[in-house]
Amino acid sequence: MADIRYQFDAIEAKWQKYWEERGLFKTSEVPGAEKYYLLEMFPYPSGKLHMGHVRNYSIGDVVARYLKMKGYNVLHPMGWDAFGLPAENAAIQNGIHPNIWTVANIAEMREQLKGLGISYDWDREVATCAPEYYKWMQWIFTRFFEKGLAYKKKNPVNWCPSCETVLANEQVVDGVCDRCGTLVGKKELEQWYLKITDYADRLLADLDKLPGWPAKVKTMQKNWIGKSRGAEVDFPIEGFDEKMRIFTTRPDTLFGVTYMVLAPEHPLVDKLAEGTGQEKAVAEFRHKLQFMSDIDRASASLEKEGVFIGREAVNPLSGVKVPIYIANYVLMDYGTGAIMAVPAHDQRDFDFAVKYGLEIIPVIEPEAEGIDVNNLTEAFEAEGRMINSGDFNGMDNKEAIGKISEFLEKEGIGKRSENFRLRDWLISRQRYWGTPIPMIYCEKCGWNAEKEENLPVLLPTDVEFTGKGESPLTTSKTFRDAVCPVCGGKGERETDTMDTFLDSSWYFLRYCDARNSGQAFSKEKADYWMAVDQYIGGVEHAILHLMYARFFTKFLYDEGYCPVEEPFTNLLTQGMVLKDGKKMSKSVGNVVSPGEIIKKYGADTARLFILFASPPEKELEWSDAGVEGSFRFLNRVFRLACELAEEIKSAPTGFEASGEADREMNYAMNFAIKKVADDISGRFAFNTAISAIMEMVNAIYKYKEVPGRQAGLLKAAVDSLILILSPFTPHICEELWSLTGHGGSLYGESWPACDEAALVLDKVEIVVQINGKIKEKLVVGSGLDSEALAAFVTADEGVSKLISGKTVVKTVAVPGKLVNIVVR
Repeated sequence: MADIRYQFDAIEAKWQKYWEERGLFKTSEVPGAEKYYLLEMFPYPSGKLHMGHVRNYSIGDVVARYLKMKGYNVLHPMGWDAFGLPAENAAIQNGIHPNIWTVANIAEMREQLKGLGISYDWDREVATCAPEYYKWMQWIFTRFFEKGLAYKKKNPVNWCPSCETVLANEQVVDGVCDRCGTLVGKKELEQWYLKITDYADRLLADLDKLPGWPAKVKTMQKNWIGKSRGAEVDFPIEGFDEKMRIFTTRPDTLFGVTYMVLAPEHPLVDKLAEGTGQEKAVAEFRHKLQFMSDIDRASASLEKEGVFIGREAVNPLSGVKVPIYIANYVLMDYGTGAIMAVPAHDQRDFDFAVKYGLEIIPVIEPEAEGIDVNNLTEAFEAEGRMINSGDFNGMDNKEAIGKISEFLEKEGIGKRSENFRLRDWLISRQRYWGTPIPMIYCEKCGWNAEKEENLPVLLPTDVEFTGKGESPLTTSKTFRDAVCPVCGGKGERETDTMDTFLDSSWYFLRYCDARNSGQAFSKEKADYWMAVDQYIGGVEHAILHLMYARFFTKFLYDEGYCPVEEPFTNLLTQGMVLKDGKKMSKSVGNVVSPGEIIKKYGADTARLFILFASPPEKELEWSDAGVEGSFRFLNRVFRLACELAEEIKSAPTGFEASGEADREMNYAMNFAIKKVADDISGRFAFNTAISAIMEMVNAIYKYKEVPGRQAGLLKAAVDSLILILSPFTPHICEELWSLTGHGGSLYGESWPACDEAALVLDKVEIVVQINGKIKEKLVVGSGLDSEALAAFVTADEGVSKLISGKTVVKTVAVPGKLVNIVVR
């Protein structure tokens, strides 16, 4: 039998062809069947799978195949997040249209995924760059516009002069573009926005409806939304009718305001600085900030800098005049773009005040002695008693928050308010390879959405890809001219395209009805499949993608198109694949190609290793030795099944576990069936599930050498082994299922039933500890209580020798588990 060869390449090609020819992975709605929608985040089609992909999709496939065996109607689709800058850069560099580059990459990656044996329903495949997809993306955008949730405004934005496009704050790293490394500046542009802030409260509150999400992801979203409660207060400006409106979470510190700060971009700055002699200083400072990202400006480690603009505001509570500055640490996009500064009780304000010689007035002092608030070396930010605050002196500062808020409202100089860190979503991009924004401008009618019957607004092909200048859409001779959808007059199309995050904010809904040419998706099919029961992807998408998908889903729910308010019931964020302790990267030179591993060892080996090496939520360290170990294990399984195949084919289907060896084998089999099911369905603990399978293989090897073994039990054990291993390594299991006498495919076979009675053994192995350290393992009767177990163990000859000459202080016995003898 040593000559049996596991020819993985032929086996895997054979069964992939079998599955595809018979359409085994196709899914449809089955009334009355319990559905399960399993989804991994779809990839950008770069052309090559990496090990992170292999891990993500293997995790999903184990769950999909297992649930199919448990009788669920499983939806498991795949598609492509296909718009984006890399395709456009390829067009510039190689003189090839982005669509040609993208389609070729999709074809290559599709074959790679099929080569992994992933059980996708390819009939539901979507690509966001396909007109039949982005037609409905445009349709959703027009719905946003009609509801007043899409609007255009001029705003300073992060601008990469090399890529010549707007960058989100997250795309600016250390002041430079994360794609090309160019220093990022600011530019005033008319941009399209979605009013995600209208949904801020629901996005925050509904996180409590997601017990199946990791706590860290929900915390990241909460922090990003950043809800805070406080008050809005109007500060009069000396000599002007305008007022500075600020938001503060600390109205108790209003009497301690010693200066005010406007964001340099604030529309009041130019007007206030005019005629003060500070115009030049203000202009130079604003120019300097053009080369800082908002993220850098908001950093706690930023050195605070500012310029006096030559004007003063009046504290509405004390009547004291305070200077107005502009500063690098105040952002127009947060709150009102203006702040009150209380250096005695805010470290950021304290640092600024010390630097520029500004007054520091304490208004809270500690209850206990030890800190002299009149001689501070750093801001006093703790709770305490009010001082220097008029009628509020002596009051606990927490009580004063409410009292001062009441006073502001009574006097008409402020009001209680809530504020969010979350900003409206800037969705305009000055690129070609994205969904065209379906808006038309008419001199008479303004901006209006293209009529639904004219969708999709197609990307033109007569464009030039130079990498310079405006969007390539502006170079088209045919694209811009349009008919106003309102008056029928001459109009002009928007030449910006959408942020690709929009495309991925609803693709899970399109999968429900991917071939519908008349709707984005039918409500009936969405009603059947939604919500996604299990979503799987990287934690790097914890904020933006997941936030935007939740926003879209809530909007479509409000409009009556989607049956659920939350798209993803459960979320698994898998860890990265590392090599030599570092993330795999071409620049580091530690990339392991999935293609090479599959060519050398097979897809099943690649899947088994990546599932066995680490729990899915943890980082996984690549190990060549681990891959070889997984390959050896599959060879061992293959040899075992082949060796026993003829005996199994003719074996009876029943058995009676009468002897001790029979009972041990029956126990090992049923333990593995139960353990693997529990680990897949409950915890995604694939590593411990595979360990249980390995133990079962050892038990079968042991049992097959037992004289008088039962062929029926051996058959049951091998059949069960193949079935419970199949979600992890489907190709080899299909082959072994066939070799052991079963017809057709095991895809669709039921998960083997666990005989709970077989898990009750007459004897069990327990651990013996001396002072907490394992010294022995003994086989004892399974029914012994703690007293009888302790007596049995202490009477054992080996244990007696271990404790000879020592005083037994205490004996702790846990039936069926262990005995710990404490000695001195």
